[in-house]
Amino acid sequence: MPQKLIIDLDAGIGDAVAAVVALLDPELDVLALTATAGCVSGETATKNLQAIVEQLDPPKRPRIGAASADLGRGAPRGSDAFDRIVALNGPTGLGDCRFDVAELHNRRESSKMLIDLVRANPHEIKLLTLGPLFNVSAACEREPDFLNLLEGLYCLGGTLIEGGDVTATAEFNVYLDPEAAKSVLGSTEAKWLIPLDVSGRVVLPFETYNRIAHTPTRGAQLLAQFLPYAFRSHHQYLGVEGVLLREITALGAISRPQYFRTQSGAVDVELTGELTRGMTVFDRRPLSAAAPNVTVVTEVDAPGMLEYIHQVLNLA
Repeated sequence: MPQKLIIDLDAGIGDAVAAVVALLDPELDVLALTATAGCVSGETATKNLQAIVEQLDPPKRPRIGAASADLGRGAPRGSDAFDRIVALNGPTGLGDCRFDVAELHNRRESSKMLIDLVRANPHEIKLLTLGPLFNVSAACEREPDFLNLLEGLYCLGGTLIEGGDVTATAEFNVYLDPEAAKSVLGSTEAKWLIPLDVSGRVVLPFETYNRIAHTPTRGAQLLAQFLPYAFRSHHQYLGVEGVLLREITALGAISRPQYFRTQSGAVDVELTGELTRGMTVFDRRPLSAAAPNVTVVTEVDAPGMLEYIHQVLNLA
């Protein structure tokens, strides 16, 4: 049986790549894509999810959850590093691609959709978060047993050893709503974390993009529309010759766990430090009294992740 999956995402280019691959992966049953603000506004994230599904037209269409807020609880923004990360995704969040979409029928707020689906499928759904954790935190406030009703929670965010990408200590998804991150990541329920240290190791080379561009399937041709912008922006803003596949790496932790190594530990999120707000703090002391509350991905088989894309997209 395919794994039931919900993806909560802020619908930038990397999120779109992960969504397309997940919707085409026969081993996954994507029940819903729920929008949250992050690298784009909540409204843009919602429209981008609609566009991805409409352009891809998968055999089974997921439900779309609408973002209810723009920046969670008002996390600060405007630094050069923050603006650079936003710029990686372009003016529309999908590079410079613009897709017309109709208004959602029976618009449903993301956190409420999460609760409804998890209640209807207790202990059967894995939830993958690719953006800030605002929706998950809101779902937990409305349904205190929400995390316990999941089969698993997988979060892209935070850092383990390396520094952050927005500040010296904070990673983008946690930085945008550290209060939500603390409430979710600091909880006692089991969860997986795919930190910046690991997710940044998988890079889409131009050779793979060239195969995507020359593969005449709907999924490959959709990706070929906004990946060129990502190659240009990664070169301009990060000095990287390729596209970082952080979101695909997080998806792979669910769909291809054999490509990963993990370790358990205790994690919390710093809220008050002048230089460390949004920092994920791991207690790795061998004699620590802190109970483990997270499984952290520590290694990834990067070639395996690229092979995963080749397989699902049937690249020539």
